[in-house]
Amino acid sequence: MFHRIFGTLCLVFAIATSASARDLYVDNLGGDDRNNGETLRAQGKSNGPTKTITKALRLAKSGDRIIIMAHPDEPYRESIAVQGGSSSGKQDVAVEIVGNGAVLDGTTSLIDAEWEYEGSDTFSLRPRLMAHQQLFLADKIAQRVPVKAGARPKLEPLQWCLLEGKIYFRCEPGHIPSSYRPACCGLQTGITLYEVHDLVISNLTVRGFQLDGVNAHDTARRIDLINVTSVDNGRSGFSIGGASRVRLDGCNAGGNGVAQVRTEGFSITQILGGKYDEATAPALVSTSGKVLRE
Repeated sequence: MFHRIFGTLCLVFAIATSASARDLYVDNLGGDDRNNGETLRAQGKSNGPTKTITKALRLAKSGDRIIIMAHPDEPYRESIAVQGGSSSGKQDVAVEIVGNGAVLDGTTSLIDAEWEYEGSDTFSLRPRLMAHQQLFLADKIAQRVPVKAGARPKLEPLQWCLLEGKIYFRCEPGHIPSSYRPACCGLQTGITLYEVHDLVISNLTVRGFQLDGVNAHDTARRIDLINVTSVDNGRSGFSIGGASRVRLDGCNAGGNGVAQVRTEGFSITQILGGKYDEATAPALVSTSGKVLRE
Protein backbone atom coordinates (compact mmCIF):
# COMPACT_ATOMS: atom_id res chain seq x y z
CA MET A 1 0.00 0.00 0.00
CA PHE A 2 2.78 2.42 0.96
CA HIS A 3 4.58 1.88 -2.36
CA ARG A 4 1.33 2.43 -4.28
CA ILE A 5 0.64 5.70 -2.46
CA PHE A 6 4.25 6.84 -2.86
CA GLY A 7 4.17 6.05 -6.56
CA THR A 8 0.91 7.97 -6.98
CA LEU A 9 2.35 10.99 -5.19
CA CYS A 10 5.44 10.93 -7.43
CA LEU A 11 3.22 10.80 -10.52
CA VAL A 12 1.11 13.70 -9.29
CA PHE A 13 4.27 15.71 -8.55
CA ALA A 14 5.69 14.97 -12.01
CA ILE A 15 2.44 16.03 -13.69
CA ALA A 16 2.28 19.21 -11.62
CA THR A 17 5.90 20.04 -12.45
CA SER A 18 5.30 19.47 -16.15
CA ALA A 19 2.12 21.54 -16.10
CA SER A 20 3.89 24.48 -14.45
CA ALA A 21 6.56 24.65 -17.17
CA ARG A 22 6.00 27.41 -19.73
CA ASP A 23 7.08 28.43 -23.18
CA LEU A 24 8.60 31.92 -23.16
CA TYR A 25 8.95 33.69 -26.51
CA VAL A 26 11.63 36.15 -27.63
CA ASP A 27 11.35 38.35 -30.71
CA ASN A 28 13.88 41.15 -31.20
CA LEU A 29 11.71 42.80 -33.86
CA GLY A 30 8.18 42.36 -32.54
CA GLY A 31 8.87 41.96 -28.81
CA ASP A 32 9.02 44.29 -25.84
CA ASP A 33 10.87 43.68 -22.57
CA ARG A 34 7.82 44.96 -20.69
CA ASN A 35 5.95 41.85 -21.88
CA ASN A 36 5.62 38.61 -19.93
CA GLY A 37 6.92 36.48 -22.81
CA GLU A 38 4.07 34.00 -22.55
CA THR A 39 2.53 34.54 -26.01
CA LEU A 40 4.10 34.53 -29.45
CA ARG A 41 2.15 37.63 -30.54
CA ALA A 42 1.38 40.77 -28.59
CA GLN A 43 -1.99 40.49 -26.85
CA GLY A 44 -3.10 43.39 -24.71
CA LYS A 45 -0.97 45.51 -22.46
CA SER A 46 1.74 43.08 -21.31
CA ASN A 47 1.12 39.77 -23.07
CA GLY A 48 3.58 39.07 -25.83
CA PRO A 49 7.20 38.14 -26.55
CA THR A 50 10.14 39.81 -24.88
CA LYS A 51 12.60 41.72 -27.02
CA THR A 52 15.78 40.25 -25.52
CA ILE A 53 16.93 36.81 -24.48
CA THR A 54 18.27 38.39 -21.30
CA LYS A 55 14.78 39.40 -20.20
CA ALA A 56 13.37 35.96 -20.99
CA LEU A 57 16.07 34.40 -18.80
CA ARG A 58 15.03 36.68 -15.94
CA LEU A 59 11.46 35.47 -16.31
CA ALA A 60 12.32 31.78 -16.69
CA LYS A 61 11.75 29.22 -13.98
CA SER A 62 12.99 25.67 -13.70
CA GLY A 63 11.67 23.57 -16.58
CA ASP A 64 10.68 26.49 -18.80
CA ARG A 65 11.53 26.63 -22.48
CA ILE A 66 12.76 29.86 -24.10
CA ILE A 67 11.85 29.97 -27.79
CA ILE A 68 13.74 32.51 -29.91
CA MET A 69 12.26 33.89 -33.11
CA ALA A 70 14.90 34.01 -35.84
CA HIS A 71 15.19 36.92 -38.29
CA PRO A 72 17.92 36.34 -40.92
CA ASP A 73 18.74 40.03 -41.33
CA GLU A 74 18.48 41.07 -37.69
CA PRO A 75 20.67 39.19 -35.16
CA TYR A 76 20.30 39.44 -31.41
CA ARG A 77 22.96 41.93 -30.32
CA GLU A 78 23.42 41.01 -26.69
CA SER A 79 25.63 39.00 -24.39
CA ILE A 80 23.74 36.58 -22.17
CA ALA A 81 24.59 34.93 -18.85
CA VAL A 82 22.84 31.77 -17.69
CA GLN A 83 23.50 31.48 -13.99
CA GLY A 84 22.16 29.08 -11.35
CA GLY A 85 18.82 29.50 -9.64
CA SER A 86 15.77 29.49 -11.89
CA SER A 87 17.95 29.07 -14.97
CA SER A 88 18.72 25.51 -13.87
CA GLY A 89 16.46 22.58 -14.54
CA LYS A 90 16.24 19.15 -12.94
CA GLN A 91 17.71 15.87 -14.13
CA ASP A 92 14.44 14.92 -15.80
CA VAL A 93 13.23 18.44 -16.72
CA ALA A 94 15.85 20.68 -18.29
CA VAL A 95 15.59 24.37 -19.02
CA GLU A 96 15.75 24.78 -22.79
CA ILE A 97 16.85 27.65 -25.02
CA VAL A 98 15.62 26.93 -28.55
CA GLY A 99 17.40 29.10 -31.09
CA ASN A 100 15.48 28.19 -34.26
CA GLY A 101 18.51 29.31 -36.28
CA ALA A 102 18.78 32.75 -34.66
CA VAL A 103 22.14 34.55 -34.50
CA LEU A 104 23.68 36.07 -31.37
CA ASP A 105 26.08 38.75 -32.62
CA GLY A 106 28.77 40.56 -30.60
CA THR A 107 30.13 42.90 -33.26
CA THR A 108 30.11 46.69 -33.18
CA SER A 109 30.34 49.03 -36.16
CA LEU A 110 33.54 50.95 -36.93
CA ILE A 111 32.07 53.04 -39.75
CA ASP A 112 32.22 56.23 -37.68
CA ALA A 113 35.44 55.34 -35.84
CA GLU A 114 38.45 57.66 -35.94
CA TRP A 115 41.02 55.74 -37.99
CA GLU A 116 44.60 57.02 -38.14
CA TYR A 117 46.44 57.00 -41.47
CA GLU A 118 49.74 55.09 -41.27
CA GLY A 119 50.82 55.45 -44.93
CA SER A 120 50.68 53.02 -47.87
CA ASP A 121 46.86 52.85 -47.75
CA THR A 122 47.09 51.48 -44.18
CA PHE A 123 44.96 52.76 -41.30
CA SER A 124 45.01 51.96 -37.58
CA LEU A 125 42.49 51.97 -34.77
CA ARG A 126 42.60 51.08 -31.08
CA PRO A 127 39.30 49.31 -30.25
CA ARG A 128 37.71 49.41 -26.80
CA LEU A 129 38.49 45.70 -26.32
CA MET A 130 42.12 45.44 -27.34
CA ALA A 131 42.96 41.73 -27.10
CA HIS A 132 41.63 38.75 -29.09
CA GLN A 133 40.00 40.96 -31.70
CA GLN A 134 38.49 40.26 -35.10
CA LEU A 135 37.87 42.59 -38.03
CA PHE A 136 34.78 42.29 -40.21
CA LEU A 137 34.23 43.92 -43.60
CA ALA A 138 30.64 44.16 -44.83
CA ASP A 139 29.67 41.61 -42.15
CA LYS A 140 32.26 39.06 -43.27
CA ILE A 141 35.46 38.24 -41.42
CA ALA A 142 38.57 39.85 -42.95
CA GLN A 143 41.82 38.06 -43.73
CA ARG A 144 44.18 38.31 -40.78
CA VAL A 145 47.98 38.27 -41.03
CA PRO A 146 49.79 36.95 -37.93
CA VAL A 147 52.29 39.15 -36.11
CA LYS A 148 55.77 37.69 -35.63
CA ALA A 149 58.55 38.98 -33.36
CA GLY A 150 56.46 42.00 -32.41
CA ALA A 151 56.82 43.62 -35.83
CA ARG A 152 53.97 44.76 -38.04
CA PRO A 153 53.78 42.45 -41.05
CA LYS A 154 53.47 43.58 -44.63
CA LEU A 155 49.78 43.83 -45.45
CA GLU A 156 48.17 43.38 -48.82
CA PRO A 157 44.93 45.23 -49.63
CA LEU A 158 42.02 44.04 -47.45
CA GLN A 159 44.35 42.33 -44.95
CA TRP A 160 44.72 43.29 -41.30
CA CYS A 161 46.71 42.50 -38.18
CA LEU A 162 46.46 43.12 -34.44
CA LEU A 163 49.57 44.60 -32.85
CA GLU A 164 49.88 45.97 -29.31
CA GLY A 165 46.14 46.42 -29.00
CA LYS A 166 45.69 48.20 -32.34
CA ILE A 167 44.02 47.05 -35.53
CA TYR A 168 46.02 47.81 -38.68
CA PHE A 169 44.05 47.53 -41.91
CA ARG A 170 45.20 48.12 -45.47
CA CYS A 171 42.60 49.48 -47.90
CA GLU A 172 42.56 49.24 -51.64
CA PRO A 173 44.06 52.32 -53.35
CA GLY A 174 41.73 55.30 -53.16
CA HIS A 175 39.55 53.82 -50.41
CA ILE A 176 39.12 54.54 -46.70
CA PRO A 177 38.05 52.03 -44.00
CA SER A 178 34.46 53.29 -43.74
CA SER A 179 33.80 52.31 -47.36
CA TYR A 180 34.02 48.64 -46.32
CA ARG A 181 31.47 48.88 -43.48
CA PRO A 182 34.05 47.70 -40.94
CA ALA A 183 33.18 46.20 -37.56
CA CYS A 184 35.04 44.53 -34.69
CA CYS A 185 34.16 42.57 -31.55
CA GLY A 186 32.27 44.83 -29.18
CA LEU A 187 31.00 42.38 -26.55
CA GLN A 188 33.18 39.95 -24.59
CA THR A 189 31.34 36.62 -24.46
CA GLY A 190 28.23 35.40 -26.24
CA ILE A 191 26.88 32.93 -23.68
CA THR A 192 28.35 32.58 -20.19
CA LEU A 193 27.33 29.50 -18.19
CA TYR A 194 28.04 29.74 -14.46
CA GLU A 195 26.86 27.45 -11.67
CA VAL A 196 23.96 26.27 -13.81
CA HIS A 197 22.81 22.71 -14.44
CA ASP A 198 20.39 20.71 -16.58
CA LEU A 199 20.33 23.14 -19.49
CA VAL A 200 19.86 22.50 -23.21
CA ILE A 201 20.74 25.11 -25.85
CA SER A 202 19.96 24.22 -29.45
CA ASN A 203 20.07 25.58 -33.01
CA LEU A 204 21.75 28.88 -32.26
CA THR A 205 24.68 30.67 -33.96
CA VAL A 206 27.07 32.76 -31.85
CA ARG A 207 29.56 35.03 -33.61
CA GLY A 208 31.79 38.06 -33.30
CA PHE A 209 32.54 38.10 -29.56
CA GLN A 210 35.90 39.23 -28.25
CA LEU A 211 36.64 36.19 -26.08
CA ASP A 212 34.41 33.15 -26.53
CA GLY A 213 31.20 32.33 -28.26
CA VAL A 214 30.19 30.05 -25.38
CA ASN A 215 32.05 29.95 -22.06
CA ALA A 216 31.20 27.38 -19.38
CA HIS A 217 33.00 29.27 -16.66
CA ASP A 218 32.66 27.04 -13.61
CA THR A 219 30.41 24.36 -12.15
CA ALA A 220 28.18 24.22 -15.21
CA ARG A 221 27.02 20.61 -15.31
CA ARG A 222 24.69 18.46 -17.38
CA ILE A 223 24.85 21.05 -20.16
CA ASP A 224 23.86 19.97 -23.68
CA LEU A 225 24.74 22.20 -26.62
CA ILE A 226 22.98 20.77 -29.68
CA ASN A 227 23.63 22.09 -33.20
CA VAL A 228 25.17 25.27 -31.81
CA THR A 229 27.53 27.08 -34.20
CA SER A 230 30.20 29.37 -32.77
CA VAL A 231 32.27 31.28 -35.34
CA ASP A 232 34.59 34.26 -35.81
CA ASN A 233 35.15 34.96 -32.12
CA GLY A 234 38.39 36.49 -30.87
CA ARG A 235 39.57 33.60 -28.70
CA SER A 236 37.49 30.43 -29.02
CA GLY A 237 34.22 29.03 -30.18
CA PHE A 238 33.62 26.97 -27.04
CA SER A 239 35.55 27.34 -23.78
CA ILE A 240 34.97 24.76 -21.02
CA GLY A 241 36.66 25.40 -17.68
CA GLY A 242 36.54 24.95 -13.93
CA ALA A 243 34.60 21.84 -12.95
CA SER A 244 32.11 22.15 -15.81
CA ARG A 245 30.55 19.17 -17.60
CA VAL A 246 29.43 20.00 -21.14
CA ARG A 247 28.38 17.94 -24.15
CA LEU A 248 28.82 19.36 -27.67
CA ASP A 249 26.39 17.43 -29.88
CA GLY A 250 26.61 18.19 -33.61
CA CYS A 251 28.14 21.60 -32.92
CA ASN A 252 30.33 23.58 -35.32
CA ALA A 253 33.14 26.06 -34.85
CA GLY A 254 35.38 27.94 -37.26
CA GLY A 255 37.13 31.25 -37.81
CA ASN A 256 37.96 31.63 -34.11
CA GLY A 257 41.26 33.25 -33.18
CA VAL A 258 42.99 30.88 -30.73
CA ALA A 259 41.00 27.62 -30.65
CA GLN A 260 37.75 26.23 -31.93
CA VAL A 261 37.36 24.41 -28.58
CA ARG A 262 39.49 25.12 -25.51
CA THR A 263 39.38 23.28 -22.19
CA GLU A 264 41.00 23.86 -18.82
CA GLY A 265 40.65 23.13 -15.13
CA PHE A 266 38.85 19.96 -14.06
CA SER A 267 36.29 20.15 -16.84
CA ILE A 268 34.91 17.25 -18.85
CA THR A 269 33.91 17.97 -22.45
CA GLN A 270 32.13 15.38 -24.58
CA ILE A 271 32.26 15.99 -28.33
CA LEU A 272 29.76 14.16 -30.52
CA GLY A 273 30.20 14.79 -34.25
CA GLY A 274 30.18 18.32 -35.57
CA LYS A 275 32.79 20.26 -37.56
CA TYR A 276 35.74 22.18 -36.11
CA ASP A 277 37.55 24.04 -38.89
CA GLU A 278 41.27 24.44 -38.24
CA ALA A 279 41.89 27.11 -40.90
CA THR A 280 42.38 29.91 -38.34
CA ALA A 281 43.19 27.99 -35.13
CA PRO A 282 43.46 24.41 -33.83
CA ALA A 283 40.29 22.40 -33.40
CA LEU A 284 41.18 21.74 -29.75
CA VAL A 285 43.49 23.50 -27.31
CA SER A 286 43.52 21.79 -23.92
CA THR A 287 45.67 22.96 -21.04
CA SER A 288 43.87 20.52 -18.75
CA GLY A 289 40.48 18.93 -18.36
CA LYS A 290 39.22 15.73 -19.98
CA VAL A 291 37.92 15.53 -23.54
CA LEU A 292 35.78 12.60 -24.69
CA ARG A 293 35.19 12.10 -28.41
CA GLU A 294 32.68 9.84 -30.12
